[in-house]
Amino acid sequence: MTDPQLPPPSGSVPSGFVPPAPPAAPPVAPAPPAAAPALAPAAYGASVPSVPPVPPAPGYAAPPGAYQVPVGGYAAPTGAYTVPDPAPRPSKLTGTLSLVFALVAAVVTPIVAAFASYEIGRRVPEAIVRLNSDDLSSLAVLSPARDQVLWAEISFWAGTILGIAAIVLGIMAIARKRGRGQGIGALIVAAVGPAIFFLIAGVALGAGAAAGGIGLYS
Repeated sequence: MTDPQLPPPSGSVPSGFVPPAPPAAPPVAPAPPAAAPALAPAAYGASVPSVPPVPPAPGYAAPPGAYQVPVGGYAAPTGAYTVPDPAPRPSKLTGTLSLVFALVAAVVTPIVAAFASYEIGRRVPEAIVRLNSDDLSSLAVLSPARDQVLWAEISFWAGTILGIAAIVLGIMAIARKRGRGQGIGALIVAAVGPAIFFLIAGVALGAGAAAGGIGLYS
């Protein structure tokens, strides 16, 4: 036997044999860095070394060739879309006039006709008693109330003209949207105006005739 620590004899080692490498040494951990020495506090009254001022950071400058925003903002391009002005509201004068004409024709003229009819009815009975039978078929029976008859005729024709004007203006106001509500009201009032006129005039004529007959036989 041979000692394992001694190399083998030359004749016992085969050719081409490479001895194994010795095992590597284990890694050694690095030593920790040495701590910086603590600065001793400055003694009272000792001067503290001044720290040089830090220069301010340079402001941001646009790179050459960058797009610049114009002062005062962007101007509106020529021919750009703009909001159109609101359309002016149509005037309501046409509808208002038609309603006023209709009210005058349906209210004012019947009142005038009522006063005239009452006087006509009050004066006619006395004229009938005084006239002959041949004159009763003529208009002579209305001679004592000729002024009242004239006022009744004026109120009738004035109401007719105003009513026609109210109807025409009311139709125009509705068609052109110039006071459509007033135009509709004018048409309604003008349509019932003749009925109001004859009703009030007839009632006033009958009341005047009754008062004239009572006065004649009292």
